[in-house]
Amino acid sequence: MRHVEMVMGTAVSIELADPLPDARLRELIGDVCAWLHEVDERFSTYRPDSEVNRLQRGAVRLEDCSADLRDVLGACADLWRSTDGFFDVYATGGLDPSGYVKGWSVEVASARLAAAGARRHHINAGGDVRVRGDAERPWRIGVRHPTEADRVSWVLGVTDGAVATSGRYERGDHVRNPRTGRAACGLASATVVGPDLALADAYATAAIAMGQAGIDWLATRVADGYESAVVTDDGRAYTSAGLPVLS
Repeated sequence: MRHVEMVMGTAVSIELADPLPDARLRELIGDVCAWLHEVDERFSTYRPDSEVNRLQRGAVRLEDCSADLRDVLGACADLWRSTDGFFDVYATGGLDPSGYVKGWSVEVASARLAAAGARRHHINAGGDVRVRGDAERPWRIGVRHPTEADRVSWVLGVTDGAVATSGRYERGDHVRNPRTGRAACGLASATVVGPDLALADAYATAAIAMGQAGIDWLATRVADGYESAVVTDDGRAYTSAGLPVLS
């Protein structure tokens, strides 16, 4: 069963491939959509009444915020340290954890589906993908070419894992180098493949912020199970050795 939901400013496509009754599949898709809308209401920087915006303007104290918000900000602080400050929720001048939240919310949704018995599924939130399945039938995931919308740079085969891509082709120069305050440059796109979509999404964003130095930094993530592929502004492509590219 397939469904597309507009939420968090993007189209989220959900595919459940387990042989469950249709009524149960519809219920599970409804649960995923309700969760994503809950996340959007809490974390959207475009909603004046969102929890993250109320925290930003001092209308609520951090200790009084939801456990989800406190956990997300704690994870973002850890990422700020592990990326040498390049993953920075304050890079735009205000509190904006969006570079973590979308991947995190889909990762949570995927875990909930698996726990509910939907163990073969595919969720794509604006190019950030979480899949689960079996080794005999890997999901095929195309990584869009950063400058040619009708082409893909790679086709990946992923059984159980995450694929996150950050680039300037959809939202323009939305990633900033926190050290200069200017729009990041050097990498046209960065794709990260690994076990957790929240981290894959954040790592891809951090690499874009770093520019070409992000290529070497992504190589340090391989030991933790995160493979990568990047395209530079001048069209060169680099991949880590373990990237699951289909022949």
